[in-house]
Amino acid sequence: MRYLGLVFVSVALFACSTGQSSKSDKQDKRPNIIILLADDLGYADVGFHGSDIKTPNIDRLAIEGVQLEQFYACPMCTPTRAGIMTGRYPIRFGLMRSVIPPQRKYGMPPEEFTVAEMLAESGYKYRGIIGKWHLGHRQKKWLPTNQGFTFYEGCLNGAVDYFNQVRDGERDWHVNESPSKKEGYVTDMIGDASIELINSVPENEPFFLYVPFTAPHSPFQAKSEDIAKYPHRKGNRQVYAAMVDCMDQNIGKILETIEKRGQLENTFILFFSDNGGKKDVADNGEKKGAKLTVYQGGIDVAAAAHWPAGNISGGKIITEKMGYIDVFPTLMEIGNYSGEIKNEIDGINILKGMQGEKLEERIWFTYLDQNGDKIERFALNTEQWKLVWKRNAPDNNKQISGIELFKISDDPGELDNVAEMNENIAQELQKEIGKLYSFKLKQQNPRYYEKEFLSGPVIPSWQAMQ
Repeated sequence: MRYLGLVFVSVALFACSTGQSSKSDKQDKRPNIIILLADDLGYADVGFHGSDIKTPNIDRLAIEGVQLEQFYACPMCTPTRAGIMTGRYPIRFGLMRSVIPPQRKYGMPPEEFTVAEMLAESGYKYRGIIGKWHLGHRQKKWLPTNQGFTFYEGCLNGAVDYFNQVRDGERDWHVNESPSKKEGYVTDMIGDASIELINSVPENEPFFLYVPFTAPHSPFQAKSEDIAKYPHRKGNRQVYAAMVDCMDQNIGKILETIEKRGQLENTFILFFSDNGGKKDVADNGEKKGAKLTVYQGGIDVAAAAHWPAGNISGGKIITEKMGYIDVFPTLMEIGNYSGEIKNEIDGINILKGMQGEKLEERIWFTYLDQNGDKIERFALNTEQWKLVWKRNAPDNNKQISGIELFKISDDPGELDNVAEMNENIAQELQKEIGKLYSFKLKQQNPRYYEKEFLSGPVIPSWQAMQ
């Protein structure tokens, strides 16, 4: 009975927070919007890329919708999430070089205009996030309900225990701004809360739902019944497969809920990973590198989209360059936003690309400076070329520099460094990186290992302060 009461309260909070009645006489024909985000999923760890891991529901999105075969994320999670929210390279507001670890007094600036705020202005009354936030947790101004969302349930940090939701000795599970006593396995909790939220929305009203799963990010913990499906795998690779499988099951429950409401045809669904898979656990296929690298294995991720009513269907394989910063401007189009663009956008509207049309040629910028070695790592992708550049960070006195140039159109595995034979091209791409680097906000989120920038003891129940 206690759990059912919490369900009722959660749904009621979501409905009431819109300030609208649960009934309306007018049908809004704009699509529902669902963003499904995996955490540390390997490119090759889905069925439609040949994996032994059972992902029939993710595969359904790709087979009935489209496969996105050049979809970019950042090499780690917080920057990708910040770019999804804003449509901007997070270097502009201090969130591109590193994640936000527990206790860090840093978050996505409230001055950023988020996708949820944009859709609010466009008339989407129901805007929910279920899952991992990871964009600031110590102050209320950084929480989802102060960044345009009308409802939030999940963990503010990453890497919570899957069975008891604890991170650093304190339980991290919240409904809106308050700690919640809900219990369960995190991936199932995310799926169940997503279904509750969807069913709380009147069927004649469109909604926006962002579902950032914690799976299959560490800690590597799975239910025994899912682990048993993969006896041929060993150790963390077996548990990892079970975690991906469970995530897929919950995506299936979300799809089933939409289908029962008769809304699958007119729901825009985008699935992708926040970065490449972790080395030695995940499988990034033939792509070089992994999470926390700027090679393709760290940034070119598994992705699919599905919206039959919007001509995103038929199992087409889309090879146009697109990625996380394109979510915002694409949802502007889908949500029929006609208001002011309040900050300069780096992404583009990729809707036509998902429908099978050619997009404009563009460069793609990647930046990483999280590690303790104080080395800045950059990548710049064009249609033909990819430059990988590492150099000492401004606070590093060592003189470190390295250039790699790949003809990515012919060498997708980044095997043949042709920088010495193409110095002029390498120099031109370095100049382009310099232009983008010039947008860098002076105050950046400190690196993960810079413990001196932590804000003190763990806050009880991870309940944000004013």
